[in-house]
Amino acid sequence: MHINEFIKTYKNHPVLFVGTGISLRYLAESNTWDGLLKQISQELSGNFEHYLDLKAAHETKGIYNYPAIATQLEKEFNDSLKQDRNGKFKEINDIFYENMSRNVNLSRFKVYVTKLLSSTEIRPSMKDEILELKKIRKNIGSIITTNYDSLIEGIFEFSPLIGNDILLSNPYGSVYKIHGCITNPGKIIITTEDYKNFAEKYELIRAQLLSIFIHNPIIFLGYNIGDENIKSLLKTIFTYIEPNSDAAEKIRKNFLLVEYGPGISSTETAEHDIDLEGFSTIRINKIKTDDYTSIYKAVADLNLPISAMDVRKVQSIVKEIYAGGNISVKITEDLDSLNNSDRILAIGSSKTIQYQYQTSAETMSNYFGIVDESNAQVVALISKYKIQSTQFFPIFGFDKIYSGLENAEALKKQQVAKLKSLVEGLHYQCKTQYTSTSEVMAIESVTPSNKVNTIINCLLEGWISLLDCENFLRSYDTNTKNTTEYRRLLCAYDYKKYGPGQGI
Repeated sequence: MHINEFIKTYKNHPVLFVGTGISLRYLAESNTWDGLLKQISQELSGNFEHYLDLKAAHETKGIYNYPAIATQLEKEFNDSLKQDRNGKFKEINDIFYENMSRNVNLSRFKVYVTKLLSSTEIRPSMKDEILELKKIRKNIGSIITTNYDSLIEGIFEFSPLIGNDILLSNPYGSVYKIHGCITNPGKIIITTEDYKNFAEKYELIRAQLLSIFIHNPIIFLGYNIGDENIKSLLKTIFTYIEPNSDAAEKIRKNFLLVEYGPGISSTETAEHDIDLEGFSTIRINKIKTDDYTSIYKAVADLNLPISAMDVRKVQSIVKEIYAGGNISVKITEDLDSLNNSDRILAIGSSKTIQYQYQTSAETMSNYFGIVDESNAQVVALISKYKIQSTQFFPIFGFDKIYSGLENAEALKKQQVAKLKSLVEGLHYQCKTQYTSTSEVMAIESVTPSNKVNTIINCLLEGWISLLDCENFLRSYDTNTKNTTEYRRLLCAYDYKKYGPGQGI
């Protein structure tokens, strides 16, 4: 079955289960488990063969016990650094003693693991594919990952959850980091003892994840067909679910394993049997390919009755209601009878309830997220906005996402007119040529508003690059996105990148 047709069968928001292969695919600096331990061993001993000795000591029938290797390597690493306070790993010792002075006992080994995996620099060749990956955010419920790095939460802008935080979580918009995260070395699961402790405390987390697996389609990314994480997960599920039941069949149909195949451009899914030794054989769906863009586009095009973002908003409001406190709850059939409120959860007929996802100001604040996701559902609401003629509003980029906006042409004329009027009225100091936003912001004699006006002029003249301007805009925090300066610059950027390519 073609990947588009397969994804269209989903009736609920898919959940991603992300493994090491995704980090290896996208990050400029990443490692397999074997590669990570090998690097640490070499950095510590200066001898490549030392790691081979470690592996040889923990091999059974051709299978290497990496938690056991990590256990021995951790002891060697920690003992070595303790004996050499200001040597090669002085920075790691500094972190250890700084934490220990606050009674926080961290493993130096795990601190070094977080250092090695801290970079989230994307491979230049993969930046276009990352843009396609971002577009699926609107349709993804949550993410489960065994990776330590922060790549996936950075791309999706989901909340990372570690350890027991998983139990207190909102299932939508979360990244379940079941093996820990580089932000918390103490919770990284890598040694034999870590895995033993994890298994003992895992039961409640396992139950929560099992609920997700039963109710949502699961897309496995970054694993191969023989991965122990996949086999362990399937064993867990079918320990609780009768393998021949309707529920089991539903789960199997929802599972899709994306297996990396170098140079393979297949877009067809097929059924595949996984032999779970000592358990049973489980049939799931698999696609082996190097064409991840087709998979991402299929997920981005998935049209469900309600977006994952809407579900996240509803769950947030319901969570506030459950939490109690200063929350007012009213049940009514007439929304006009309600007082103004920060939070409204309305359930009823579409004939009596009108719903606007966000205001025009919120749409501008969320501009890059909407564009990154090509979120047509949100853009379609722009036709319902009352945008004043005096208002700066960036329409060109939104029009590229959704061409059915009734007021698009009028808003384009308004945007161009506003920018033209702005440029014509600029102070002569704002027309000086600069080649970067940082250069403009460093000028002490110019007011903040005129600095932004200078950037606008330099951008429209082509002296400052679109990428530089985009990075500058993305650096604004939520509070400053409501300023006139931000909106003016955003409109200039939007016109320059998505407009007709002509000067103002």
